Amino acid sequence: MPPQIVWFKRDLRVFDHRPLAEAAARGPVLPLYVVEPGLWLEHDAAARHWAFIHECLVELDRELRRLGQPLVIRAGDALTVLEEIRGTHGIAALWSHEETGNGWTFARDRAVRAWSRSHGIAWHEHPQFGVQRRLKNRDGWAAAWDRQMAEPLTEPPIALPPVAGLQSQPAPTACDLGLAFDGCVERQPGGRRAGLKLLETFLAGRGRNYRREMSNPLSGATGCSRLSPHLAFGTVSMRETAQRTWAQLRALQGDASPEARALRASLISFSGRLHWHCHFMQKLESEPSIEFTELHPKLRGLRPETPDRAMLDAWAAGQTGFPFLDACMRSLHATGWLNFRMRAMVMSFASYNLWLPWRETGLHLARQFTDYEPGIHWPQTQMQSGTTGINTIRIYSVVKQGHDQDPRGYFVRRWVPELADVPDEFLQEPWTWPSAGRVIGNTYPPRIVDLKLSTAAAKDRLYGARRDGAFRSGADAIQDKHGSRKSGMQMTGQKTRRARKRVARAGKDQIEMDL
Repeated sequence: MPPQIVWFKRDLRVFDHRPLAEAAARGPVLPLYVVEPGLWLEHDAAARHWAFIHECLVELDRELRRLGQPLVIRAGDALTVLEEIRGTHGIAALWSHEETGNGWTFARDRAVRAWSRSHGIAWHEHPQFGVQRRLKNRDGWAAAWDRQMAEPLTEPPIALPPVAGLQSQPAPTACDLGLAFDGCVERQPGGRRAGLKLLETFLAGRGRNYRREMSNPLSGATGCSRLSPHLAFGTVSMRETAQRTWAQLRALQGDASPEARALRASLISFSGRLHWHCHFMQKLESEPSIEFTELHPKLRGLRPETPDRAMLDAWAAGQTGFPFLDACMRSLHATGWLNFRMRAMVMSFASYNLWLPWRETGLHLARQFTDYEPGIHWPQTQMQSGTTGINTIRIYSVVKQGHDQDPRGYFVRRWVPELADVPDEFLQEPWTWPSAGRVIGNTYPPRIVDLKLSTAAAKDRLYGARRDGAFRSGADAIQDKHGSRKSGMQMTGQKTRRARKRVARAGKDQIEMDL
């Protein structure tokens, strides 16, 4: 019998993997991962992504070997790889999860779909998240999400008989893919075991102060779930995460201890953010052009197409002269992670105060985030840049955020050692220190812009565009297609009006899927 091909993409697990289970019920299975050089040449790809994926593939192969059939890795164009397998072994059917990826993967999937039809090969795609294809509007979307996430988890196949004659190739190195070392020395490890450990410890108590700590770049490193890269590359499924969260919420009912009450409140917020994770992915699924073009037509062309290279480089390197902003960018470079509010802040500063084109800064952040998920990244990048037309323009003060989130300066002192001699009371605004000349312009750069003037200029440009007579009608159309139906954003296990309001508010500052 020709094998059933299970094409692993961003779903690197065997548990709760419906394409794998359904394919195994129909015949011999060939589990396939294609390393596509073209994908890794895209401007949003980075060595930290491949390093995380490679660790996931090692563990995935180990799990598949226990079932009887190792993972087959091939490097090359997906169409070429599939055609070679069709020529040597035949293909009974192709199975995978749906992918809401970048423009490159969207074009590749269209080509694979045309190829499969031309050869009479059925391609069965299953939803990976609560994202719906060919969706006309958001009516009933949240209720459909709840139903999908409540469906039974899928157990792995009992066994996978080996497919003879197809051996795996060695996985290429980052250098083979043209990916230079990117300095992510404190990256999160990949693999399902690491993802499950994060989920278990978060639900067991590590997430007790999640609501408070998620806004802080120091406490958020342990107070947040840190599941985002595992959801992005599928070592843990969204359904499994949601159901285990709901189970813990039910287990905490009736426990009046302060610890249990705090944990339950945090898990309610976390559950809401799982909704918002898929809510933003749905935007790119429904309108792929969001990756490249301003969502609202009247907001196109406001920023220059070509960035000011000196400003872009200073922002990316954490050399803007604003200590808290620079600490965030340097921390992100070294760890591949930043908490949700700081992600919004660094994008806000680039888009408003520096007036840089959001596409360029968005690509840099995509390469920096280990948890880069295109379906969330690009709608959020636009939202934080004021180009959606339906979101409030929110410009973060990088100085105020420094005082609020790092009042004792621990975070700044760790990542901006040039300021070691600056007293605590001047650390967030070192230019106000009487001895500032010892540091500023010497070991640390002067401020790249005037915050007050650049904020005012950005507001004038954006609000001026919004006063256009046709702006409102365009915004209404965007809201009808992409806006959330907040009254429906509730989650299984917590149905009160107060909880629904909390869920509706959750995630508004989020960029990426930093859960």
